[in-house]
Amino acid sequence: MRLLVVGRLSGQLASAVKMAMAHGAKVNHVERADQATEQLRRGQGADLLMVDYQLDIAALIAANEAERITIPVVAFGVDADAREAAAAIKAGAKEFIPLPPDAELIAAVLSAVADDEKPMISADPAMKAVLQLADQVARSEASILITGESGVGKEVMARYLHEHSRRSERPFISVNCAAIPDNLLESELFGHEKGAFTGAVARRIGKFEEADGGTLLLDEISEMDARLQAKLLRAIQERVIDRVGGSKPVPVNIRIIATSNRDLSKAVAEGTFREDLLYRLNVVNLRLPSLRERPGDIGVLADHFIKKYAAANGVPVRPMSVAARQAVAAHRWPGNVRELENAMHRAVLLAVGPEIDADAIRLPDGQPLLGGSSGAAPQTAGYEAAYGGGGVAARAAQAADAVTRSFVGQTVAAMEKTLILDTLSHCLGNRTHAANILGISIRTLRNKLNEYADEGTAIPAPQSGVSAAGYAA
Repeated sequence: MRLLVVGRLSGQLASAVKMAMAHGAKVNHVERADQATEQLRRGQGADLLMVDYQLDIAALIAANEAERITIPVVAFGVDADAREAAAAIKAGAKEFIPLPPDAELIAAVLSAVADDEKPMISADPAMKAVLQLADQVARSEASILITGESGVGKEVMARYLHEHSRRSERPFISVNCAAIPDNLLESELFGHEKGAFTGAVARRIGKFEEADGGTLLLDEISEMDARLQAKLLRAIQERVIDRVGGSKPVPVNIRIIATSNRDLSKAVAEGTFREDLLYRLNVVNLRLPSLRERPGDIGVLADHFIKKYAAANGVPVRPMSVAARQAVAAHRWPGNVRELENAMHRAVLLAVGPEIDADAIRLPDGQPLLGGSSGAAPQTAGYEAAYGGGGVAARAAQAADAVTRSFVGQTVAAMEKTLILDTLSHCLGNRTHAANILGISIRTLRNKLNEYADEGTAIPAPQSGVSAAGYAA
């Protein structure tokens, strides 16, 4: 965890910094907001900004966004009242830490941002075989390609490899190639010089240089444009990069890990992915089995997520009932570990009584698992008895019941997400129009969409007109 503290280093703030360092954070400090942006621009990266609430937090976030630097911000302050704390949150801070510091609060914030609660958990022989291979190659310098369906834990595996490598004390930098437009990805990866293009007001260090000495994860590498693939190939072969607008190559010392949920051999045959780049990336291939291929992991992962989200939400840890465990084991989990995690989070919030029963474990639309088939509508037998089988009336009644019940058991955040994505789809991806309809600012909408994208949700592109109804929660 790399922490950048922005503000005057008072005695109470120094105590908070010491607490952060005691929890493993590596701390840098600047006094002004512009110094923070400049430091990030130079490639001195951070996982979290801890900013004095009296500084202009909104301007700092805007300056970072102009440089395509997205780092969460928490505000801190001495003797700040509720109104000032709320203003900091409204300006874009994710959390407010009052000073003098509380050790448990500091630890909780660092843990939440670092997301250290994603250990590699496995009990199934199929996954244990993959982990054995990962342990064999982790300390090598070989490029590794991690493949598997969406949600199987490819980034978790990448972090596992880094943590068990000889580069574990150096940075682990991740870039989602699918989330950054092609015209911006080159600068994001390789950086740019001042004046390289309109808006390039200063030199910007890219992810290759930021990861120097450590590991660079290229997530969803199959989505990279063919022109950038050629530049990436040269960087891997020659261990040098060219900044956009630069006049001389810059040496880099990194290990590349790439992930893809597509068949890259098929992409090579289709002409959308370079064969020579595939050979460079695929020195070792780690294919992560889907959750349905490793049923022995379902129970242990479910138990882990229950403990995690019970602690996060301040509720008691309830064990799953026998019926609930059977339903979880029988479900196919098309969204894999990500879907299971979300379902367990919902179950922790919806459960009543001493156990998490089957009714608390629901699909994203609010329907119960029903023994794990595929999320069919509830009470089917009752409707068939009342309406004479699977006729039009029965189907209409089931549809009406599904619509009504889909709201039951969902959190306000889940309903807000559905409303935002459906409105954006209705507006054919037009952010400004959608924000006007929703009655929120375009910046608030963009922040929400960034959160959903980080969760793995597909976001309708402008003019796409894609319905949000089928997106995973």
